[in-house]
Amino acid sequence: MSFIIKKNLSLEGKTKKIYTINNPREVVIHYKDSITALDGLKNQLLQDKGILNNEISTLIFKFINLCGIKTHFIRKINNREQLCHKVNIIPLEFVVRNIVAGSMSKRLNIQEGIRLSNPIFEIFYKNDKLKDPFINDHHAVFLGVTSYEELNSIYRIISNVNNILKKYFLDKNIILVDFKVEFGKNHKNEILLSDEISPDTCRFWDRKTMKKLDKDPFRIGLNENEEVLDIYMEILKRLNVR
Repeated sequence: MSFIIKKNLSLEGKTKKIYTINNPREVVIHYKDSITALDGLKNQLLQDKGILNNEISTLIFKFINLCGIKTHFIRKINNREQLCHKVNIIPLEFVVRNIVAGSMSKRLNIQEGIRLSNPIFEIFYKNDKLKDPFINDHHAVFLGVTSYEELNSIYRIISNVNNILKKYFLDKNIILVDFKVEFGKNHKNEILLSDEISPDTCRFWDRKTMKKLDKDPFRIGLNENEEVLDIYMEILKRLNVR
């Protein structure tokens, strides 16, 4: 195992920091305690939330790697940091919906909780100034951030990830309602599943009670700090049960 020397802060987002290291093809991702909602308009510190998300995302990415899907994740370094392959992020967020919830419910005036006969994939353009607008494949290609061939590859990966994660979580009495993923390209121009997978980026419901097990309580402002931290701890507890 090579020795890691952190060099420079390469990028800082709402919930993570990315550092360059002595290996130019790898980076260190540091999980912060920030929790955000409403395009960052709601932003607070939640003690140890970064530790929980690092561990949760580690467990999920390890499982996805074992299933043969290429990701940026290499290994967990410490309680807040991961070693990952360096990628150039494709500036698109892909949302996979298995059940109607959140913005889809509001946008289409459809009751939350309706199960979809097949997953719906959505694309959002990562642009803070534009507040990450909802776009389609043709917009994405027109913007020059991807190609139709790459989108087809990404959709195949997303479909596989959705299928394996639905079963993975259901075995832990968790329903995967929807989730957001991002992709990047490594030095070989391979497309890798990147970013994080956690209660920050997913909607989880308890299989029996339908209780929300993600950051929705923070979004709507109900018992936000204590309840959200308890929820993240509950997700981690269930993922650690074999």
